[in-house]
Amino acid sequence: MIRLTAVLIAVGVSSAALANPARDALLQDYAAEAKTADAGFAGFSAARGETLFRTRWAKGDERTPACTACHTDDPRQSGRNAKTGRAIDPVAVSANPKRFTDRDDVEKQFERDCESVLGRACTALEKGDYITFMMGQ
Repeated sequence: MIRLTAVLIAVGVSSAALANPARDALLQDYAAEAKTADAGFAGFSAARGETLFRTRWAKGDERTPACTACHTDDPRQSGRNAKTGRAIDPVAVSANPKRFTDRDDVEKQFERDCESVLGRACTALEKGDYITFMMGQ
């Protein structure tokens, strides 16, 4: 019984860490944008977000061919900026519950990092998929 209670508390804490009104609002806005771009939009995908995170892209900065160049293969770990060497807090929501909660910061990061990694701006679908993946990490 004690073990079951401990598990239920741990699950509740994990769920609470994921729940964030600011992040939810941001995802709703990305969903509306994605629906405008594609009427067939059916929701964000953690699998697509993981693919975006792990793919080596050819059109961005050669120092950052993938998100993993700075964020490591494990987004729950701290990373290091491949260009400046500056430490980066974990990108996974489980390790950094404040991630993706400040709209201006999120947009600034996506604007800079998508150009650096992909060589172009990210779409609303890609942003939502990426955040969805990081919420499960």
